[in-house]
Amino acid sequence: MNISELKSGSSKVEIEGEIVSIDETREINKYGRKLRVANATIKDDSGSITLTLWNEDIDKVKAGDKIKIENGYVNEFQNKLQLTRGKFGTLTVL
Repeated sequence: MNISELKSGSSKVEIEGEIVSIDETREINKYGRKLRVANATIKDDSGSITLTLWNEDIDKVKAGDKIKIENGYVNEFQNKLQLTRGKFGTLTVL
């Protein structure tokens, strides 16, 4: 699947791309737990999308890395598409 084909609500997404940039990590409180979150931009030949990285995934990757997301999903936040690994997905650095 190409990034340009992703739509809000897409699930079981399998995609490969290159990390272009990673925004600053921020901490949020969710259900009484402290979580770290950072937005990254990933691209392939067809386009780019925001990839939401959580906790240990933030430390796994850096700009320029080629990655593969398996079983991810796409949602919309502030009218922009976002790709997330999700609870059951995997992020692999290639």
